[in-house]
Amino acid sequence: MVVLKGVPALLSPELLYALARMGHGDEIGLGIPRLLEAVLKLLPLDTYVESPAAVMELVASDRARGLQTPVWKDYEALLARADCTKTLEKIERFAFYERAKKAFAVVATGETALYGNLILKKGVLAPDTPQ
Repeated sequence: MVVLKGVPALLSPELLYALARMGHGDEIGLGIPRLLEAVLKLLPLDTYVESPAAVMELVASDRARGLQTPVWKDYEALLARADCTKTLEKIERFAFYERAKKAFAVVATGETALYGNLILKKGVLAPDTPQ
């Protein structure tokens, strides 16, 4: 448990350490909207890419049966609140797995939402960003 002012309690010391060690362009995989909200308070997203947030695209059979992914709307709302106006990138299933293997850190959250995995790409702080 984190016992510091201003740091969301959801962010463990290990996760804070991983976030601090990440460099521009490094990626982190995570799930769960509450954790995303906490991470976005600390992690600047990459503004130099088409989308700094990616999810796994629905496989053909799920798309054909009209499977809904309401967690994506939660992610998009949280990203918008963090001033990210870009849409979620949808990545083919096996390409997503390969990209997740290369992530700087992977956070096991216990997220149960279908297609709830998320990859974030770290950006840099603009010179005029308050710290």
